[in-house]
Amino acid sequence: QEQLVESGGGLVQAGGSLRLSCAASGRTSSAYTMGWFRQAPGKDREFVAVMFRGRADTYYTDSVKGRFTVSRDNVTNTIYLQMNSLKPDDTAVYYCAATSRSGIWVVASMTEKFYDYWGQGTQVTVSS
Repeated sequence: QEQLVESGGGLVQAGGSLRLSCAASGRTSSAYTMGWFRQAPGKDREFVAVMFRGRADTYYTDSVKGRFTVSRDNVTNTIYLQMNSLKPDDTAVYYCAATSRSGIWVVASMTEKFYDYWGQGTQVTVSS
């Protein structure tokens, strides 16, 4: 059973930056396709970004393109979500998720059911 532990959330002013971390306790993070999702108050959880296993292809939802970047450290089994130019609309609980599925399934990776493991979530609050 894989465990994902997130950290790095907090309170930041609009225009600021945060870096979220998601540490995988078992297999190396490069063995997983890793996704980031977020859930704002009163809203459904939504896809933010994904990094596929293998070549590390990444995809982002339109609202974060150019502002958020996913990266991976295979030594520490950690995946990161660097968030720049944050906006109040980015306020949400952010979750990382993992699956060992192979292949590049871009559309499927944007759905929660694509993933087998989830972190506990970390709160990001952006003040205006």
